[in-house]
Amino acid sequence: MSQDRVALYLQDAHSLPEGIELVKYAEAKGFEAVWQAESRLVRDAIVPMAAFASHTSTLKVGSGVTNNWTRNIGLLAATFLTLDDLAPDRIICGIGAWWDPLAQKVGIERRKPLLAMRETVEVLRRLLNMENVTFHGEFHHVDGIQLDVVHGRTTPRHVPIYIGATGMKMMELTGEIADGAVLNYLVAPKYNLEAMDALERGAKKAGKTIDDIDRPQLMICSVDHDRKRALDGARKMITQYLGQQPHLMKASGVSQELLDDLHQVLTWPATDEQIEAAMHLVPDDVVQMCTAAGSPAEVKAKVREYMDNGCTCPILYPLGDARLMIDIFSEGYR
Repeated sequence: MSQDRVALYLQDAHSLPEGIELVKYAEAKGFEAVWQAESRLVRDAIVPMAAFASHTSTLKVGSGVTNNWTRNIGLLAATFLTLDDLAPDRIICGIGAWWDPLAQKVGIERRKPLLAMRETVEVLRRLLNMENVTFHGEFHHVDGIQLDVVHGRTTPRHVPIYIGATGMKMMELTGEIADGAVLNYLVAPKYNLEAMDALERGAKKAGKTIDDIDRPQLMICSVDHDRKRALDGARKMITQYLGQQPHLMKASGVSQELLDDLHQVLTWPATDEQIEAAMHLVPDDVVQMCTAAGSPAEVKAKVREYMDNGCTCPILYPLGDARLMIDIFSEGYR
């Protein structure tokens, strides 16, 4: 079995029963973790995480990523305590700053995202450390609260906190305060070099090095023995994301001209018809620039590019035949 680190990423492309079977299969094939998305208004991360944790015994289970705006800090800590009760020392809290226009549309003003994240991580970490916490910041106000465990483990919980950072200011903060960074997908490998510099600057502030920060990375993986089918699968997803998530557009390295063309066709949220109509605008080279798409040899080579640029573990989002992807990466990719 491969010693290469590799993890699985699930969103909502599979039913929950299918997801559970994929997670069990990935664990059997030597994958180290599963990360569950929570971004669009479609599927929260917590329920699938509980399902995955209860059907596995060694796999780590992470939120990839929840956000720091929609759950009260006491509830957020209690939620991850509960997950840790279900799967002790196997839970990872991945948390991000969310994105607009979605946040605006549900009534959340994402102001001072760096300060909001700093406060969230500090209070969350102290609560999971089973401390009695009083904290009066700009975003969190708590008075003498603690996780009130009567039945169960009252010892500090080992739940690493990873920040899903995309912009470089958040990346620097991640290096300073987090256990890890969940690097985003739909970026070119060269994006990672700038991210590594930012993580290193942040780590230095806290007396750490970049090696103290784990750096798994989401990667869209569309693999098929039919290369065209693999590329078209990834093209559809890229079209949707470039049209809907401005923070990813900015980081993707895709030309402004192409983005403008896509915006002529796509509204928010984009309909399936609009995505289909816009797909032809995205050429193969753009697909392969920011996804691992194509034949088995091509996707492994692309994953190596991200690893060579600082990623420590690919978190693979399967488009197409998920079991084929798991099989291919269980054999290693170096």
